[in-house]
Amino acid sequence: MPAIEVRNLSKVFRVSEKEPGLGGAFKSLFRRKFRTVPAVSDVSFDIKEGELVGFLGANGAGKTTTLKMLSGLLHPTTGTASVLGFEPWKRKPAFQKQFSLVMGHRTQLWWEIPAQETFRLNQEIYEIPEADYKRNIDELVDLLELQDCLSIPVKKLSLGQRMKAELAAAILHRPKLLLLDEPTIGLDVVMQKKVRQFILEYNRRYKATVLLTSHNMDDVSELCPRILIIERGRLLYDGALRSVVERYAPFKLMRADFSGDVVTADLERIGKVLENRGPSATLEVPRHDVSAKAAELLSRFPVVDLTIEETPVQEVVRRLFIAGGKSGA
Repeated sequence: MPAIEVRNLSKVFRVSEKEPGLGGAFKSLFRRKFRTVPAVSDVSFDIKEGELVGFLGANGAGKTTTLKMLSGLLHPTTGTASVLGFEPWKRKPAFQKQFSLVMGHRTQLWWEIPAQETFRLNQEIYEIPEADYKRNIDELVDLLELQDCLSIPVKKLSLGQRMKAELAAAILHRPKLLLLDEPTIGLDVVMQKKVRQFILEYNRRYKATVLLTSHNMDDVSELCPRILIIERGRLLYDGALRSVVERYAPFKLMRADFSGDVVTADLERIGKVLENRGPSATLEVPRHDVSAKAAELLSRFPVVDLTIEETPVQEVVRRLFIAGGKSGA
């Protein structure tokens, strides 16, 4: 039995409209106009127990709305879903104790008090025995390196420290399912890496099912062998990440800072120059040539800093959407 089973899931929002200005506001008091906005349209997929799946799409594509339906925060307009054997929007306590929804731009931590107080509150909410609580919190503190953060008010923690504490609070009760919405948003590169390592370790250690949304291609490439891509509420792709990367992201980006100006024509011997602004430039290089091209760039130019990045998720989705439109024409 799949951990998540979704069939023809749709969500349509009914939103009000009004004419501009004071007159429009006055008219809307007596005669309000509405229009329907489809957020998710006829989406179907299965996720096996223990799978780690990426859920990709541009802003407004329907990712967060789907996660909210799977967690029971929203009722679908049509369609069905089974999550850990439950209908999520019935919000049965037995279901709520088996999953966690972590949203990078939201917090469950109490702002004015230390994170450890929220941990104790969650212990009571999830009815975690004291022995289990101590064992779980000790393990989480060690894995997430939270030793110096527990007694500090949340408002005084850095963004990275808050995000790690947020993860600890979310999985203190050992959920079987993690729904992660932009878990690395706003974090620096080092902290992103630590959060990804923690998610992977939790998945491996407890065979937890993970569905993760992110605009950071590094999150997806390091964590998710399989991806779902959604665009304008419709599922465009369900399959291996490697297949999409090879077809729609065959390049990587090389961003270099130089000790002085560099001629664009010279850089074009390395790769396609997307931008050259004085002492910094961005190049597009074939994925299979990255190592050789990076070595050539370092040997031939006065490089003071070099970073290599994946193609942004938004660009991958855009290329896939365009290709889908052409094939369907």
